[in-house]
Amino acid sequence: MQESWIVDFPFDTPSSEAWSWLIQNKQRDLGIFLSYYYKGQGAVVEKVQLATKPQLNCQNSGTLYLRFELVYFNACQDLHETQIEEMKINFQLDEAKKILNLNGPYWPIREMDEI
Repeated sequence: MQESWIVDFPFDTPSSEAWSWLIQNKQRDLGIFLSYYYKGQGAVVEKVQLATKPQLNCQNSGTLYLRFELVYFNACQDLHETQIEEMKINFQLDEAKKILNLNGPYWPIREMDEI
């Protein structure tokens, strides 16, 4: 599986101001996007932040690392655990449409075992 997410991005170039805006204004959306990777484990993502400064491959694309809290919660089992995780995200900025396309890593899905 590989998840992607398209976010409104009102900046022409990815700058430090633009990344700060993204984290402050789209933190909930980023948490949902990252949570898709952990839904099989029963976890959700909270408190998303930049782990490192984004690296540009060309003018409008590159990679960034996001750091977040992975929260496991199950009231029936009296379980509430958190751990810090990081994930590498690729991005492409479409200046004309003012959108940012985020692509997460590819995680292969294991098929059912034969009997």
